[in-house]
Amino acid sequence: MGAPGTGMVDRLRTAMSGTSGTRFVLLGNFEVEDRWAAGEAGLPRFPSPSGTVLVNRMDELALLLAGPDDHVLLKEPVDEEFLAYLGDLGLELPTVLAPARQDPRRTVTDDVLADPVLLDRLRGLGDGRHRLWPHGVSVAEERLSALTGLPAGPAAGVCKRVNSKIFSRLTVDELELRQPEGRVCRNGDEFAQACDWARTRLRSGLPVVVKDAFGVSGKGLVVLTEEAGLDRLQRMLARRPGAGLVVEAWIDKVTDLNYQFTVARDGTVRFDVVKESITRNGVHLGHRMPAALPRATLDEVESASGRLGARLFEAGYHGIAGVDAMLAPDGTLYPVTEINARNNMSTYQEGVRERFVAADRVAIAARYPVRHRGPIAFGVLHRAIDDLMVRPGVPDGLIITAFAGVNAPCRAVPGAAPADPDDVLVEGRLYAMAVAGSLAAAEAIDRSARSRLADVAVPVEGGHG
Repeated sequence: MGAPGTGMVDRLRTAMSGTSGTRFVLLGNFEVEDRWAAGEAGLPRFPSPSGTVLVNRMDELALLLAGPDDHVLLKEPVDEEFLAYLGDLGLELPTVLAPARQDPRRTVTDDVLADPVLLDRLRGLGDGRHRLWPHGVSVAEERLSALTGLPAGPAAGVCKRVNSKIFSRLTVDELELRQPEGRVCRNGDEFAQACDWARTRLRSGLPVVVKDAFGVSGKGLVVLTEEAGLDRLQRMLARRPGAGLVVEAWIDKVTDLNYQFTVARDGTVRFDVVKESITRNGVHLGHRMPAALPRATLDEVESASGRLGARLFEAGYHGIAGVDAMLAPDGTLYPVTEINARNNMSTYQEGVRERFVAADRVAIAARYPVRHRGPIAFGVLHRAIDDLMVRPGVPDGLIITAFAGVNAPCRAVPGAAPADPDDVLVEGRLYAMAVAGSLAAAEAIDRSARSRLADVAVPVEGGHG
């Protein structure tokens, strides 16, 4: 097993700056897509305040991606019991920096920008050796870069453009890669033409999907099976001129895939990894790794990576890119569902995968719902699954990769009435990876952990997270 920070992360140090001595300041601004979507007239959005609070605490996933000489910006300090657990696994952790105050509804970037003391400390890292490594670059991360002197990667405008599903579809057309039949819609006329095409399919009993150009993880996606639904959508969008959309044939699939590659500053493209995605209703829930793909399919994935990476470089992008893909029932690969020119969930798993998942092992990375009353201490949660855990000399079991999301729903939201923890049952999220010698064994560990964690409904005095 390699040391923390080796493998993909060290390759990225050189790819991003030309030197292996680069030190990262990681920033898990997971809601960056909302910044890219701001001002865009796409499909109607129905934001969930509780969902936003949970997603913002995914920032802690960056902790296990960094090396001991790096820094990680988090909304809050890490739970001390969780830190001790990671130390017992033999992990050398980065320096954690957190703002004096955080708003659960804000991204970690906005919290950092609101803390002048922390900004001064970050300016002290502007020595030419440190680089900001955000989940993705929006205008907020550009501002943070300008205020601290920490380079942050490609321009926000470039990142927004290449993360649009319209860019994805047009790029796949240019490269003549396989994709479902469909249309891009950049204005009302193009959407009207796409609706005419979609009606022809619907009349034949063939479903279609309408995607927001900047939708993510199940948000901004509508599957239509009847003309009446399309008519309603068309009338609604007539009041939202200029909506950026993609209309496509809906493809039956048996497997979702996610693969990742790195585009270096000199244009070199390196294929990193491919995993099977676990999704429900378009929402990403985790990964199985390695993906069990025939050699011919893997070759097709790697070839697509090289061609897509070259196109992203032409568009001004460098850094990590992840691509969603799918396999049809007959084994046909659709190599691009969408391009995500940013960190992906797969990215945050790489530090753990490289250290704890040997070539002959199988792993399932997932999020686990944890229902409880009031803040729950890490030790209580750990004891509930202690016999399932990986430990020195026991390579099979569960590895916890982020704890902050467990107690995120307990955080008071400014302006909201405080809840009585004895009366309110909340559902947080624990992120973990089940490792075993076979898929069946990893699935058994996953099921056991899921069952035990689903209802840890006990109030704990002084718990924190």
